[in-house]
Amino acid sequence: MDLTAGGYREIVVPVSIFTALRRELVRESGPLATIHSLRAAGYASGEEAASAFPATSGEDPGALPENEFWSRITTFFHRRGWGTLSRNGATDAVGLLVSEDWVESAQAPEDGGQGTSCSFTTGFLSGLLSQLAGGPIAVLEVTCRSLGDDRCTFAFGSESAIHELYGRLLEGAELRQALASL
Repeated sequence: MDLTAGGYREIVVPVSIFTALRRELVRESGPLATIHSLRAAGYASGEEAASAFPATSGEDPGALPENEFWSRITTFFHRRGWGTLSRNGATDAVGLLVSEDWVESAQAPEDGGQGTSCSFTTGFLSGLLSQLAGGPIAVLEVTCRSLGDDRCTFAFGSESAIHELYGRLLEGAELRQALASL
C-alpha cells in the first residue's frame, strides 16, 4: 500500500468516469443537482488532495514563491492526466487558470446542455486552493471546451470577487471587460 503524507492515496481510473458519473447523476437527480453534486464531490477531493503537496514539495506550499507555487500546481495536474493547466492572466482580485486539453471537458456530453461543463474540476480546484491558501477560494469556469470554447478557463479568487465576476458575465459583459471592472 503506497500512502503519502496524511494517508492520502490516489488511484487511476479511466477518464470516462466523468461521463458515467454525469450520466447517472442526471438520470437519478436531474441536471442542476448533478452540477451541485459534482462540485461538492470535487471540493472534498480537492481538500484531501492538498495533503499531497507537503509530501511532494517538502515545504509549506503557501511559503513558495508565486511562480514556483503555480508550477507545482500545473505539474500536479499534468502528471495525473488532467491536462495542461497554466496560469494565464490575472487581476488584483481574480486569477485565471487555462487549459486547451482539460480532461473533464473532453468527457462532457457534446450537446452543450446544462451540466456539460467542468463541474467536478471547479469544486476540486476550489477545495485544493482553499486548503493550500488556508481560507476560502472560489472557482468559476468562465469558458469550457464542451460548450464550444477553444479552452477551459477557471477564474479563482475570493467568494465576493467571483460572485461579482459571475454577475457581470450574466449581464453580458465579455470576460476581459468583466475582469477589468473588478
